[in-house]
Order: sequence, then C-alpha cells, then structure tokens
Amino acid sequence: MTAFTKQDREGYDLKPVIEVDVNKTLSRIDPMIYGGFTEHMGRCIYGGIYDPSSPLSDENGFRKDVIEALREIDIPVVRYPGGNFVATYHWQDGVGPRDKRPSRPELAWLGTESNQFGTDEFMKWLDVLGEGKPQRIEPYMCLNFGTGTLDEALGWVEYCNGTRDTHYANMRRQNGHPEPYNVKYWALGNEVWGPWQVEQMTKEDYAKKAVQWAKALRLLDPNIVLILCGQDGQSSWDHYVLNQCVSSVDMHSIHIYTASNDHLKNVTAPLAAERAIQITAALIDLARIENNVSPTKPATKICFDEWNVWDPERAPGDKGAEEKYTLSDALAVAVWLNVFVRQSRYVGMANIAQTVNVISPLMTTERGVVRQSTWWPLYLFSKYMRGHSIATHVSSGAYTGATQPAWLQGVLAEGGGAPWLDVSAALDDSNGYMSLAVVNISETEDFVTYLKGIDNKVDVYTVRGDQPSSTNTEDEEGVGLHQSVWDGIKQDEDQDQDSKYTFGKQTFTLMRWKSLSY
Repeated sequence: MTAFTKQDREGYDLKPVIEVDVNKTLSRIDPMIYGGFTEHMGRCIYGGIYDPSSPLSDENGFRKDVIEALREIDIPVVRYPGGNFVATYHWQDGVGPRDKRPSRPELAWLGTESNQFGTDEFMKWLDVLGEGKPQRIEPYMCLNFGTGTLDEALGWVEYCNGTRDTHYANMRRQNGHPEPYNVKYWALGNEVWGPWQVEQMTKEDYAKKAVQWAKALRLLDPNIVLILCGQDGQSSWDHYVLNQCVSSVDMHSIHIYTASNDHLKNVTAPLAAERAIQITAALIDLARIENNVSPTKPATKICFDEWNVWDPERAPGDKGAEEKYTLSDALAVAVWLNVFVRQSRYVGMANIAQTVNVISPLMTTERGVVRQSTWWPLYLFSKYMRGHSIATHVSSGAYTGATQPAWLQGVLAEGGGAPWLDVSAALDDSNGYMSLAVVNISETEDFVTYLKGIDNKVDVYTVRGDQPSSTNTEDEEGVGLHQSVWDGIKQDEDQDQDSKYTFGKQTFTLMRWKSLSY
C-alpha cells in the first residue's frame, strides 16, 4: 500500500518525499504474481517455445535460448493452452503419437492447429524450464467452456492427476508418463462473456454451468484449485457470477489490457487495474457475506491471469499480436507491477500475456532472442520485489490530465491525481533486504527527491532510454538496464538529514539495500 499526498502549494519549491518504514509490513507478496501464459496463438508455441527445426532447440524441440531467458525471471506458474484458443480445443487431439494427431481449424485466431504440442509436451517443457529450481513451476490449465463437455474436462483432469487403474490415467501411462502430473490450478473457461467467443454465454447460464462443473471436478480430485471466469473486475458479470459461485471456487479471474499512443495516458492506464482489483475484492467480500461462507474457508483471491500493454489495432490478434514495445510501455509495465505489489493482499496470481512473441517482452529470431523494453521491469520485479509489501508514503506533484480509460481521470482526481512518482516497496523476510520501486512517469522532468527510511548503501537499477518511443531490436538496445551504487545514508543539511536522490525523467528505478533496522 502506498499513501499519497499531493504537493500543490503555489510559491514554494517543494521537492517530492518518499518515506518507507521497514517495521510497517503489510501483506505477503504472492510469488505467483510473476506468472506466465502460453497460448496456441501466433508464434507463442510454434516458433516460440517449440521449434524443432531450429538449430537453437534441444532434443525436445524446445528453444534453449527462450528457456535460458525465462529462467532469469523465475516464473512460478504458466497458464495453458489459452486464452480464446481454448474454446474449441480438445485436449485428446494433443496427446499420443504425433503422427496420429489431427490438425484442426482454429477459430479464435483463424489458423490451423497441428496439435504437435499438447499436454505432455507442455508438462515436459515446464520440467525443463524448472530444472535446478527448489520448487516446480506450476501448470495452470484452462478448461474448454465453449465446445467442450464436462465429460471431456473430467477426462483431462483424470489424465493429468489420476492415480487409479482408470481409462485416462492409463492413457497417460501408455503415452510414457507413469506418474501423475498433479495439476493443481484449473480455470472454468476463458472470457466466456465476450462476443468474440465460440459459445458465448450469459452470466446466468455460465454461473449454473460453473457450479455444476466445479462439483463434479472436485468429486474426481478434491485437491484442485478452481478459478472462476470473471470479466474485468468491475462489471455486472463479476458481481453476478461471484454471488452465485463463490462457495464453489477458490479464485476469481479478471483480464485487463492497457495501451495508448499518448505517453501519460499509457503510463497511468494501469491505475485502472488497481481500481478494478479494489472493486473485485469488495465484490468477493460481498459474495462471501451474502452466501454465509465460513470464515474458515480460505480467502477467495484474485487471479489476474491476463494483463499487459496491448493495442489490438496496433498488433492484431489474428496477425500474431507481435507488439514492438517502447520505453513508455516499459514504464507502464512497471506501474502494472507496482499495482500488484500494492494490492498484494488481494492478488493470488497474475500472468503476463504472453510468454514469448505474442504481446511479449521476449521475441525470437533465427539468431536468438530479443529482450524488449518491457523485459527489464519484469526482470527486476521478479528478482527483487518479494516477501511483504511495506507501507510507503509519497508526497509529490501529480498528473491530472486526460486518461485512458476516460473514467480513470475522475477516480484519480479524488486523491489528487496520479503521482509523478509511482511507488511500491517490499521487504524480503528471508534476508532483510528492502526494495523500493519508483517510476518517474514524467517525460520532461527529473525529480530531486528526499528519501526517508534508507539506512544503508543502495544498489540502484535504472531502466532508461532517450525518449518514450525508444525500442529494442536485434541489433540495437534503445532501452536498457543500468546499475550503480548510491550512498543512501549520506547526510543532507537542508532537510532533517534526509538523503536526496534524483529520479530522472521517464525512468524506472529499483533501489535495494540491506536494512539495518530489520
């Protein structure tokens, strides 16, 4: 949580102030907020994580350079196989001998699905990706609520998790996988409220179906975690399905994408997701209260399983959705991640869409991988912003102009606007390190800022570029990561011995120090 006080006293040369207190820990930051998402869409699977014809691939056909890059961001969970794709996907097409697998028309993105990569390949890829990790990377499967049936869903859960001498468990064994996969996370459909979906549903029809499927799936495997299909967290759909289904599920999924060609609209847009999280949390509380859900039942967390900067007109889904991300987009992603840290009390999982090539921070070429501008905030957050969120106070000027979406301007105005310095803080309980994430959203002003609560030398990581439109390509890095060391305990004479640091315009800065007060 970050409290904000707007500085607007005319005639005074006020400098921003950021205060952090290591002793004011708030909510646990669930590491699952750094999750990934792989969909059969564009070059995410084929030509992305799986490319058997590439000399850069291993004996499984997995791109080794992609695996090495993704290990840098320590992904804890990956959602599969969609996305909109899942509404016409039949899992049995993607298991067994590859030469016997059928190709199918794919109706979400108007392609052809070869089914050469399916459940077993996905699980093998997770195993390879997670080699050397103390904990496995969790698979998160999405069930087909479009053309799929309950019987088919039960078969998939049995194939993945079955231990008895039963049909689909034996099918898995015959396919060379004697031990169950123990897939924990299962989504009850994807965006079934949307008019673009095959078998779009009303909220009433979906809620009835979700309750019945949940009942049957838990009879088969009572250990699974079921995720309800929400909308954007601020709709009548979310209100209704939560009210009807909250007793039957464990998490509630919401999706939001943000984008604008205007820099300030672009970097403030993720604050709409922050409001959506707050609204969803209230709807969850309301649903649990109205349904007399026992306080002993674990909290129903938000699963933000699709989020990113994406303009579908700029990067159409049926054309592969290959965004070319800018410095402005990198700052927007940093604000997104600040939101998840600030709202960590409510968010149990978040999955950036997607893992490679499709609206992704990571792109493949014939020669290797390109880390787009948005890679760097994701890398820094996943590496350092762990443990517990810390109470933080920011006093600064604010942006009060137009926003995307338009309604956000009014919401922000109630609190003084969007701070020029967007901030979150975390304490890693395992080692006593503090991390402070600061996004200077201004494209014109550096901010000399007083910092309170820093008691040691600071490692500083700064993501920067020459202008908001700067990008990274295979041949040139226009947005990069720069590392330095700052004496955070240096005394300053002009304001109660607080330290001063200058946050450059259009930058994301992560400061990290070993707290002597912890």
